[in-house]
Amino acid sequence: MKRRIAIVGAGALGGHVGGYLAKAGQDVTLIDAWPEHVEAMRRDGLTLRGQTGPENFTVPVNAIHITDLQKAGSRPFDIAFVAVKSYDTVWATQMIAQYLAADGYVVSLQNSINEERIASVVGWGKTVGCIASAISVELVGPAKVQRNVALGGSRHTVFRIGEPHGRVTPRAKEIAEMVSVADSSKATTNLWGERWSKLIVNAMRNPVSAATGRGGNGNDRDPMTRWLAIRLAAEAVKVGLAHGYALESVYHIPPEKLLAAGEGDKAAREECEGILLEQVKHRNDEQRPSMGQDIMKGRRTEIDFINGLVAAKGAELKIATPANSGIVETVRRIERGEIAPSPEAVAHI
Repeated sequence: MKRRIAIVGAGALGGHVGGYLAKAGQDVTLIDAWPEHVEAMRRDGLTLRGQTGPENFTVPVNAIHITDLQKAGSRPFDIAFVAVKSYDTVWATQMIAQYLAADGYVVSLQNSINEERIASVVGWGKTVGCIASAISVELVGPAKVQRNVALGGSRHTVFRIGEPHGRVTPRAKEIAEMVSVADSSKATTNLWGERWSKLIVNAMRNPVSAATGRGGNGNDRDPMTRWLAIRLAAEAVKVGLAHGYALESVYHIPPEKLLAAGEGDKAAREECEGILLEQVKHRNDEQRPSMGQDIMKGRRTEIDFINGLVAAKGAELKIATPANSGIVETVRRIERGEIAPSPEAVAHI
């Protein structure tokens, strides 16, 4: 029998993965809190757009409102992907937990590090992590998800699935095979290192977009914000290494190279800046990290769960993180309406 799958939070990432699972014939239910989005999916199907022909399609999906879950949950779910914002993790997990099969489990398909929050509800034995690395998807309207970067394919593994205990289990392999219909995937023995490495990417991309009001390409072309991104990443690397994470490369940059660049190594800085400029070629100019999307749409950001987490974990070991702490305060001021997003908002950091 097919596994019964729930996607809790069918926004940009949840909708993207859910659309591909539906196209592959999986028994998947997309659950979302935005009524217009759910109704559009029910009426018109879910439309995905990307950089190549095969990525552009519309697929019928089983989409339900949160308020309909009590009816749909009469048949338990085997796998529940939680794909909500970090600050919504606990309630979303609590909601879906009562509709899981006895041997069902929850997969965190999110930014930041939320496995502990999920485990606080369902236990570590029912918690799996799934990192989506350098995927850059956006919910551009009801029932419309756009991907703004090229497929990872053999060049870059997008989905990395891991168990908290580090062993490669049948269910980790199952999820890796399942999501491989959307892009390249693997089961990893290094969930925590992969998670912190993705956090480094989020820390250097998301808040800069939120604070400047620009997309990724605009910020990478600007020497000031390009250097800010490297400093944010270098601090996150330093904190991650100090906490014992086995870090992966970031945009094919070894973490030690980022750290050296942030600490004043001129050759390392030039190399890192060159790689960031090269990345511009693999994104369209519409690409905007999720935190930048949130500011544009007037929504709460995940700043406390990304750069705020870097600063908090640094403080635990008395490691200074002035760039991350500075941009946290800047984004918070923008959220409060005290200042407007602009490149000048980050010039002081």
